[in-house]
Amino acid sequence: MILTRLLRRLFSAGPSRETHVFELSREGDPAVIARLPPLTSPPPERVSNFFSPMFWCTQEPEKVKSSARVIADLATSGHYFGDNLLTWGRNMSMLDDQPFVQAWQSNIESDADQAILWRRYVLACAAYHCVQLGGDFVECGAYTGVGMKTVIDYLGGREFPRTFWGYDLFEHEEGMLHHSMQEHGEGLYARVQQKFADYPQVRLLKGMIPDVFADGCPERIAYLHIDLNQAPAEIAALDHLFDRMVPGGILILDDYEWSGPYRVQKLAEDVWFDSRQYRVMPLPTGQGLIIKR
Repeated sequence: MILTRLLRRLFSAGPSRETHVFELSREGDPAVIARLPPLTSPPPERVSNFFSPMFWCTQEPEKVKSSARVIADLATSGHYFGDNLLTWGRNMSMLDDQPFVQAWQSNIESDADQAILWRRYVLACAAYHCVQLGGDFVECGAYTGVGMKTVIDYLGGREFPRTFWGYDLFEHEEGMLHHSMQEHGEGLYARVQQKFADYPQVRLLKGMIPDVFADGCPERIAYLHIDLNQAPAEIAALDHLFDRMVPGGILILDDYEWSGPYRVQKLAEDVWFDSRQYRVMPLPTGQGLIIKR
């Protein structure tokens, strides 16, 4: 009864419908105005579901899809299927967060962008925390810019209060050890530049890591997302950027908990972090998370 009354009181008050607006001022950074998205939540009895038939690492996708549909139909609400993740009985917080849903949906360009909903929300939540710290945002492996733009749009869009650096080869397959991405090729860099034409806080640099850092690199980093699909480049990025992260900053390794051709990345990164007395937190999305101390 006490818990029931507490829930009723909390939900009757309702979540904040106003954007949080406050001044960010950290030593070494100019003061800026941050506009954080308001908290939204559904009625306590409603739980969303998500089913996206986009996944990898199988030779019989139709059988996997049909089997997953059977399981989802048998399971309780709160099920998620997509991006090689099948689970149920979850709160599906990402679909309760309406500012995020709007940012995510407005930036979907492919079936993969839709399927990796949970991965995108991990980035958004990390960014929500990091935007309140001093330091810039960095993504190594910007690709089409969809991940960057989803985060930026979630946290103010054109009023996003931090500089966001995006690094990628964009137009070349050179240096990719085990696979290139579908959109890599001629014209990608120009398309991504156009995507951010109205976002003056975004800096896109094309080139190989670590050489490209000579063309521009932030001194202080609050948010670091690494998605380079190969161990040598990811270790090089860590060598150059990790010590620039501010205390409390968050690092997301996109491929850390994926096996197959990505396993070598995890093994290399485990050694790298162990030498610094860190452990990477493996996430069920396939990502890895580190909080800088």
